[in-house]
Amino acid sequence: MSDTADRHRTPIWLSEVDCRVDDLRALLATETLLTDYPHAVEVSHNVPVYDAPRLLKAIAAVASRGGETVRDRALRMLQAEFVGALSDGPGIVVLAGAFEAEVVDRASAVFDEMISEQRATGAEAGDHFATPGSNDRVWNALEKLAVTAPDVFVDYYANDMLAVVSAAWLGPGYQVTSQVNVVNPGGTGQTVHRDYHLGFLENEAVAKYPAHVHRLSQVLTLQGAVAHCDMPVESGPTRYLPHSQKLMSGYLAWRLPQFRDFFETAAVQPPLAKGDAVFFNPALLHAAGSNQTTDIRRMANLLQVSSAFGRAMETVDRVRVTTAIFPVLRQRRATAMKETSLRNALTSAAEAYAFPANLDLDQPVGGLAPQTQADLAWQALREDWTSPQLEERLRVHAARHQTQQ
Repeated sequence: MSDTADRHRTPIWLSEVDCRVDDLRALLATETLLTDYPHAVEVSHNVPVYDAPRLLKAIAAVASRGGETVRDRALRMLQAEFVGALSDGPGIVVLAGAFEAEVVDRASAVFDEMISEQRATGAEAGDHFATPGSNDRVWNALEKLAVTAPDVFVDYYANDMLAVVSAAWLGPGYQVTSQVNVVNPGGTGQTVHRDYHLGFLENEAVAKYPAHVHRLSQVLTLQGAVAHCDMPVESGPTRYLPHSQKLMSGYLAWRLPQFRDFFETAAVQPPLAKGDAVFFNPALLHAAGSNQTTDIRRMANLLQVSSAFGRAMETVDRVRVTTAIFPVLRQRRATAMKETSLRNALTSAAEAYAFPANLDLDQPVGGLAPQTQADLAWQALREDWTSPQLEERLRVHAARHQTQQ
């Protein structure tokens, strides 16, 4: 076993021992060269910047001269450049002018109304990596925008650049979700982090996933942010560490004090204009900045685009399966079946992953993930609930994961 492990350049299992700031510092010394990104107009803050309207016009001009085949070839070249930037490059691209300001303003008006309604009800929208209540959040803004203002939704998500970069990183069949984040004047920013999937787990859980899953997590989602207002540095646009997505131990490292301290000294903070969009590898170390202004409500629409492959082959009614086996689990526990064996059976039956969740109801206040169905069922087994008690709690749990209440 040890001989096999020695043949791997990367250990099969990662731990906090593998987290070294010097490794991150060496990655950040990489210079992003404009010559490597011929479609970009400049490199700013070590990040390639693209003129989105000009790119789209160029691709349309190619199509008018050479037809769809030539257009597709030109599009593939651009997408290949995006993939290179997001994987082996700085891990981030800025698409200047990706969204029309008029469309952004219409969406902002709808989002502002949603926020006003939330405040009126006294609801507190938690944030995964910032102090709850200091800023404003609209969870599941995509669905809420579609239901509230379908015309705005269509005009907003008809965006060509969103489709181009999403298909480049994830391929076809991707799925978009959205959360609106407003950092109010004086609002505090986030702590450094990586994003979903492994970025939303505690280190104890992260360490249980082998290193190849750490690599895989990066290609299952694409993170994006659309600027809904001009974002000068003092308003707190997101801070990044370009090239940090290449740190193999990064899903464990970002929680450690020495890495958080290093981020504060080394992060770059590109300013954005209304309609600009940033897309980045979810493993890039980043954090929303603090708003030091007195008059700018820094609104961004945070886009999380997910791979089509993050789904099971079959539809399974996990509540039905769990309630069916629960009497047997109680019986086996009473006859001293090993706890590990009981957990094995329960994990195969119940949903052991917290997402997707309705974050209006299961907010990340006090933790990054809500209780899973398997956690609830294990609690029932440990506390010797009756089957009707579990069925009722599972019903309530399932209701909390529906978007319509």
